[in-house]
Amino acid sequence: MATITCYGAAQEVTGSCHLLRASDHSILLDCGLHQGNRSRRHLESQAFDFNPATIDAVILSHAHLDHSGRLPALVHQGFSGAIYCTPATAQLLPVMLFDAYSLYQNDLKRINRKNQRQGKPLLTENYSIEDIKAVIDLCRPKAFQDPFAITPTISVCLFDAGHILGSAITRITINERDKIKTLVYSGDLGKQGTLLMNDPKVLDKADLVMMEGTYGDRNHRDLNDTLSQFEQILHDAYQRNGNALLPAFAVGRTQELLLYLGKLQQKQALDNWTIFLDSPMAIEVTHIYDHWLTTLDCEGVQSLSDGDATLLKNFISSLHLTQEPEHSMAINNIKNHAIIIAGSGMCSGGRITHHIKHRIWDKRNTMIFVGYQAQGTPGRAIVDGVKNIKLFGEDLQVNASIETLGGFSAHAGQQELIDWLANFKPDPRVILVHGEADALDTLSDKIWQSLGIHCEIPAQGQVVAF
Repeated sequence: MATITCYGAAQEVTGSCHLLRASDHSILLDCGLHQGNRSRRHLESQAFDFNPATIDAVILSHAHLDHSGRLPALVHQGFSGAIYCTPATAQLLPVMLFDAYSLYQNDLKRINRKNQRQGKPLLTENYSIEDIKAVIDLCRPKAFQDPFAITPTISVCLFDAGHILGSAITRITINERDKIKTLVYSGDLGKQGTLLMNDPKVLDKADLVMMEGTYGDRNHRDLNDTLSQFEQILHDAYQRNGNALLPAFAVGRTQELLLYLGKLQQKQALDNWTIFLDSPMAIEVTHIYDHWLTTLDCEGVQSLSDGDATLLKNFISSLHLTQEPEHSMAINNIKNHAIIIAGSGMCSGGRITHHIKHRIWDKRNTMIFVGYQAQGTPGRAIVDGVKNIKLFGEDLQVNASIETLGGFSAHAGQQELIDWLANFKPDPRVILVHGEADALDTLSDKIWQSLGIHCEIPAQGQVVAF
């Protein structure tokens, strides 16, 4: 009997980590960090709920830290098997992990200073640079739709999930005593019809589907409507003589924003903004995206991939890349008409927090949220309408205009999730993960109404046998 145990992203959005046990083998599907209000507790908690040394392999759906961020700790605690992922994910992973390590060290130092003052024991590192290098060495890139065997009885095939560059849907076929079982793990499914990413690949056969439900409680606004709204928000901010702050994830959302801004400029629908990509990590990631442009959605990027232009080159005439800290700080001297794209996407750290400090109190400015904001993050608090926010020891008034553009989401909306699931015939068993409890409950009800399929919503640590 095969089992899958959900050790993360169970009735929550972050920390994806699912352990498949089948045919006397243990395979981990993702190994991600928790983000949001639980992240500090997980920083202080060093132990996995399983023995990493007993894991035979990891299948990594994509490079986002809430799916990959604990891989170095897994290696540190004894894992030495292969990490299977797509070639693009293998390229993105070092960028993500080395950046996360820098932030992790800063957090650890801050906590230890506090512990030292209070006479508490100091925390030690969960992992090191050497563990990150080991993770990179363990990666075994596999192309989309090219089946491969992990063991004599377990084979895997990866399909384009359309979420970010390299993101994959995982199909696992298990031969257990001559009985074939198929598990499909959606990873993070992308939104259909975006200008940058391909639509998620449709699959049609599985015994068990483990599907994400990040936006299980709502549909996204139409992309064309969202682009029109984006254009109007920027125009209004320009007319107010203000600036626009765009917190954006370095992988995925930043590249989409650059594409949309370039499209607006090409049709002369963008005012005379100066655009700053103020994130060394996002700049590095975008160079990787540029390398893979020809594999992405041809409708959106054809004009780039066929010529000398890329997302960073010869596309947006007013784009400035700010690598050095002093160049980032110099943006504060610009009084108006600056679009600032910076991380982190949930405003929990990074350069965007400094820009918020300098801009959010000014009613002429606009803050535009274009990605999911997890509970417990500063971004979620701002979106939910707080009047004051504390940053760097200061209590700041939120006077800037706050806008949310759900149509830019990299996740499938409710109906898109249902439509993707409807392709499986006969009806599979379904478990829902990677969503807040209320969103998963709503999605479960909608799936029952639309498809007549009863969904299970596992709790943290719950074992599902199939």
